[in-house]
Amino acid sequence: MNERVLTPRSRGFLFLDSHPAGCAQSVADMWDACPAPAPAGVPEGDGPVALVIGSSAGYGLAATLAGLKRAGIRGIGVSFEKGPTARRTATAGWYRTAATADLARAAGRDLVLLNGDAFSDAMKDRVADLVERRFGGRLDYLVYSVAAPRRTDPATGTTYASVLKPIGLPDRTKTLVFDDEGVPEVREVETGPAEGDDVEQTVAVMGGADWERWIDHLAGRGLLAEGFATAALSYIGSPLTAAIYRQGTIGAAKAHLETTARTLNERLGKTVGGRAVTSVNGAAVTQSSTAIPGIALYTGLLRGVLGDGLVPPIRQLASLWDQLTGTAPLGLDEEGRVRLDTWELADGVQAAVAERWKTATTATIADLADLDWFRTEVRRLYGFSVPGIDYTAPVVTDVPWPDPTG
Repeated sequence: MNERVLTPRSRGFLFLDSHPAGCAQSVADMWDACPAPAPAGVPEGDGPVALVIGSSAGYGLAATLAGLKRAGIRGIGVSFEKGPTARRTATAGWYRTAATADLARAAGRDLVLLNGDAFSDAMKDRVADLVERRFGGRLDYLVYSVAAPRRTDPATGTTYASVLKPIGLPDRTKTLVFDDEGVPEVREVETGPAEGDDVEQTVAVMGGADWERWIDHLAGRGLLAEGFATAALSYIGSPLTAAIYRQGTIGAAKAHLETTARTLNERLGKTVGGRAVTSVNGAAVTQSSTAIPGIALYTGLLRGVLGDGLVPPIRQLASLWDQLTGTAPLGLDEEGRVRLDTWELADGVQAAVAERWKTATTATIADLADLDWFRTEVRRLYGFSVPGIDYTAPVVTDVPWPDPTG
């Protein structure tokens, strides 16, 4: 048994180790923050069968926890995480997955958590076999939440790599960094435009191709229940970050995701009376978002404007489950997207953030952004700065992956 006292060590927003107890507590905190189900409750032990792809982090983790508590789902979560070694802890998602399994078990939910390449046909076969053998051969919901740097297409063997670049012209934007002592600095950074096949590569990784492949694979096995519904999680964001995000390479991928949703929606409507949508979520501090230039500054300023009015992912995903299950009406915009970001993109909120953005410098940033909240949120991604955890005490790091056989 490997026990260590863990202290946070980072390179920018990337931490070298994760704290198992802190990760477990952060999952428990998300569970507690999820609204309780309606007075009628949720089915006891025999709820709808759901598949969450990307279940260990960010909005995918929120989808899993909210689905378990709010909608009473059972089913399968898929993610790709690294286990502990002699030198390093496991990834934070590994420890979060172990904690999720414990919560599901305590709630009486049959949840199988798989670790592997969601892009591969081998994983699709494994999931289909589980749905067939363990969950009655019918899948009611699929939530797709994958952020990845690369994808190998199983049909061709070609590996694609995604990039974060503007399209057409370079983008010069403000960004927020912290030095080794945690002192904030506002810098200007320039990102060169997409070149060659950067757009096509990014779309191949982060667009709708794999989501559609999952649906095709499961439909081909006859595993989609009547009324099956699927949602792919997306983001639009502020005009302040549009050049690097919605109008950039990743935005092209999101546009492809939305086009895929319309195609799938038409097909599922005809075959199983089902539905496919994209869910546009609001801003949050995630391991993926902190890598995007300008997003850290924007999110800190947004929190400075909204305070506790910033809606956390677990509450957004509880709303999505209500809409998918019919507890609440499905509210779609003119593009057929579920909008969970209206609180963020309200005119008054965006105007206030834009005003702060204009005057944000290293000298003024502490007065404009909620830096303490932002730093804490980043550290919490890796299990640090979580209330109730004794970080001076040794902690077991070789936590096993949840047994998929139950």
